[in-house]
Amino acid sequence: MALLPEARMVLDVSGTWKLYVLTGYEPREWPVHSFDRVTPVPTVPERVTALTALGYAVRGGIEWKWDATPAPRRRLFAKIPVRPLTAPVTFPPAGGAA
Repeated sequence: MALLPEARMVLDVSGTWKLYVLTGYEPREWPVHSFDRVTPVPTVPERVTALTALGYAVRGGIEWKWDATPAPRRRLFAKIPVRPLTAPVTFPPAGGAA
């Protein structure tokens, strides 16, 4: 099972919630969305909307897993596997010329 891409939502050092997508590239190239608030914690529908705006969708289930960074500076974060969105597939009208 692929580990990346993976979306993570963290309480940033600025004190606001941010969602970013780990892509395997340099961190400065990761897509990022700021929720511009401390509370309330962004809801799952808000996170999905942010992921869509960044060009990604949840891969697998919709359950976000909560985790924390190691001590001494423990930081809580939520994570979920994602996949890049692809262009929608279009089909010619039924019975029409292709």
